[in-house]
Amino acid sequence: MSVEIRIWRLESERPRQLPAVAMPRERQLEDILNSDIDVIGLDIMLIGRQVPTGFGTFIDLLGVNADGDVVIVELKRDRTPREVVAQVLDYGSWVQGLGYGDVTRIFGTLPEPKLDQSFEETFAEHFGASPPETLNEHHQLVIVASELDASTERIVNYLSSEYGVPINAVFFRYFVDEGREYLARSWLIAPSEAEVAAKVAGSRRKARPWNGRDFYVNFGDGDTRAWEDGRKYGFVGGGQGLWFSRTLKQLIPGSRVFAYVPQHGYVGVGTVVSSAVMARDFSVDRGGVSTPLFDLSLHADMRANCDDPEKAEWVVGIDWVKTVPIEGAVFESGLFANTNTACRLTDQHTIDRVTKAFGIEESTDLEGID
Repeated sequence: MSVEIRIWRLESERPRQLPAVAMPRERQLEDILNSDIDVIGLDIMLIGRQVPTGFGTFIDLLGVNADGDVVIVELKRDRTPREVVAQVLDYGSWVQGLGYGDVTRIFGTLPEPKLDQSFEETFAEHFGASPPETLNEHHQLVIVASELDASTERIVNYLSSEYGVPINAVFFRYFVDEGREYLARSWLIAPSEAEVAAKVAGSRRKARPWNGRDFYVNFGDGDTRAWEDGRKYGFVGGGQGLWFSRTLKQLIPGSRVFAYVPQHGYVGVGTVVSSAVMARDFSVDRGGVSTPLFDLSLHADMRANCDDPEKAEWVVGIDWVKTVPIEGAVFESGLFANTNTACRLTDQHTIDRVTKAFGIEESTDLEGID
């Protein structure tokens, strides 16, 4: 049975039903959702509007929830119900390949967000917590319409309940009464039930157990740290604040690191040979002679705040298996990326793609580190 939305005005003698009418402007509902996505009834942080896909089409609204799941919101407009269902499923096939870097890049295209804030800062402000290390492990598809025919509603219910497709529909009706405007909302499937379907459906990048060995390292190339120095002298680093340096302490000898330079891609794979120390205390073996890092020629000024444990640069010694200059960085849509300086790398897709690109043969011994 097709979903109906009705409103009655309570008068002294009897209730009077208000007739639903068409909105004055076709895009008014989209404008409302653009200005306040909470109207939809889900806790979503908007990351993109009219987002171009790889198929020459555009997603109306794209958001993320507190779990880092991507949510597609597509308005029916003048399309037939079955056309919009097919369209949103097509969008889902594209969205499932988005990685952390893709999500943050899309967020950066918003026309008027708080442009002085990063994705991570906005996420923390909205949800009260930092984003998870991996974004988009699952996704949700939401169709916005004034109504759908009974056949299309059966199709959406069938896809969700029988096959775990994370699809749902939310209905909005517009009412006017004595010059006042009202918007009423109803869901085809209770959002909590649809969210369970989204978790069950998963994606090809569903998180796997950590192999106990591999780490991702975000090597920010800039004034206080240069990739060419890390590449030449065998280290990864982070600093100028505890948030940036503390995660380096996860890296212990024997760990394997995948070094990533933001906005470029993966630039190196190597094995940890020494634990995190302040840059001033790090030495490099040059022809059998141990030489302090600060006595070497460096591209970046790593001496800034060098005596302050909280603000200093910290480094971890690495025996590189393979490195490339920034210009040769390996990048493609769907590879894992994160703003943490170091974190566990559980995305096997990224491990496979990067090792293949670097010509590294994977060891079969993945028992981990004691």
